[in-house]
Amino acid sequence: MANMSVQLVAVERRLWSGEATAVVAQTTEGEIGVLPGHEPLLGELIEGGVVRITTAEKETVTAAVHGGFLSVTSGGVSVLAESAELADEIDVAQAREDVKSADEQARARALSRLRAAGHSA
Repeated sequence: MANMSVQLVAVERRLWSGEATAVVAQTTEGEIGVLPGHEPLLGELIEGGVVRITTAEKETVTAAVHGGFLSVTSGGVSVLAESAELADEIDVAQAREDVKSADEQARARALSRLRAAGHSA
């Protein structure tokens, strides 16, 4: 199966980069799946979304992503997030507490962190 170069980058750091067979992201236009050879596009990521990358080794990299853009070019896919956390870095207990927040944006971020970590509120 063909591969593509993928980078998952947040303002503060690069979370993951490498060869992948698929990327799934939530954009303002809906959920989009990208496979090697996809037409170029630029999509705006939703606040409190989840990105899943299937690596060339058939592993899944999952991240909670908060705002930013998904760029698909002939050179690969770049996920450029305002902030992001890999699923295995998420403090699930803290995220559950944050869901109770009255602030809508903080609640959306906490819910995406829980989804990325494979948990429910």
